Amino acid sequence: MKLLRFLLFPFAIIYDVVTSIRNFFFEVGFFKQTSFKVPVIVVGNLSVGGTGKTPQIEYLIRLLKDHFKTSVLSRGYKRKTTGFVLLNNTHSAEDVGDEPLQYFKKFKNINVAVDANRVAGISKLITDNAPEVILLDDAYQHRKVKGSFYILLTKYDDLFTDDFLLPTGNLRESRRGAKRSDVILVTKCPVNLTESSKNKIEEKLKKFHEKVFFTTISYDNKTAGSESILIDDLKNYEVLLITGIANPTPLLSFLKEKNVNFKHLKFADHHHFTENEIDTIKKEYNDLKTSKKLILTTEKDYVRLENSLEKLSFLGIQTSFLESGEEFNRMIKNHIQ
Repeated sequence: MKLLRFLLFPFAIIYDVVTSIRNFFFEVGFFKQTSFKVPVIVVGNLSVGGTGKTPQIEYLIRLLKDHFKTSVLSRGYKRKTTGFVLLNNTHSAEDVGDEPLQYFKKFKNINVAVDANRVAGISKLITDNAPEVILLDDAYQHRKVKGSFYILLTKYDDLFTDDFLLPTGNLRESRRGAKRSDVILVTKCPVNLTESSKNKIEEKLKKFHEKVFFTTISYDNKTAGSESILIDDLKNYEVLLITGIANPTPLLSFLKEKNVNFKHLKFADHHHFTENEIDTIKKEYNDLKTSKKLILTTEKDYVRLENSLEKLSFLGIQTSFLESGEEFNRMIKNHIQ
């Protein structure tokens, strides 16, 4: 795989030229950008793969929903509908995508919509729902919208500064794109991140932006779904773990730390499960020998699987700041006000 990526290096150079020209045309106004009177906070990254956008959007929803009329707009990745859709109780993950459905089910008194055309989607939300702030999910490269505030995520053990463009690396655009951000969040940090490690990362990132914050993910203390089980009690169960996310490694490490005995069935990110795959999951579960057993998945996978599996639980996660969280919160609220 590494050899193949090396051989594809010339294509990465071409990709860099194409994306750089595109960005330049947006910067000079040759390509049109649309801005809005309503604050539009863009959350995204430079790389493909899981940097923690979903828990970061949820962090912002928790921060803002009780103070501002909040809307979330996503493209609705892998959905089977087209155009603008405002989520309601009749929608499934196939209709609108797993992440938007997760936001809708989890948080009341916010509007969640999907539209691949972000300009049209924002305009529709403003006309029909009069939000005071719009959170734009995974839209850092969507230059047709000129956001009012850009949050760039980069993963602790896979910084964009150490990566290269597709297809040699995982970057969607050059590292120079980080300079469009208003703040950089280093995600999925270890809770015990040392000051020296933090300083080394800041040295790399502050070439692109002065405002750098460090976040981690924490898991809920008990499962939700069909069964509510304390995490510390999971070691007494035989667990069939189902994941369809970009990077399940942190979850695997967490369960191992908790001495959980699990069998892992791994699927691609945003995977839509077939009937045969559901039957396989049911068979694997039935083959577990003990009476204390459960099917465990992520919250994002749960919204795609809950109507197909009766006995299904999930483990939720949240983003938290290692330090300076209040400073970040003030920055966001002041921007909206």
